[in-house]
Amino acid sequence: MAIFDDEPKKKARPHEIGQDLALLSADELSERIGILRDEIVRLEAELKSKGTTKSAAEALFRRG
Repeated sequence: MAIFDDEPKKKARPHEIGQDLALLSADELSERIGILRDEIVRLEAELKSKGTTKSAAEALFRRG
């Protein structure tokens, strides 16, 4: 089956919101939970950064 060996393998998406979870194993679910927790931390850090930037801008314009 050399034909199939040469084809690039498709990467599975880490997680897609709303996808059917019934076909995933417990290990796959745990892995996805970890991925999503890491993403939440990243999103919260960005939100905090934007809040800090906004506060600094507001303080600058209040002085002027």
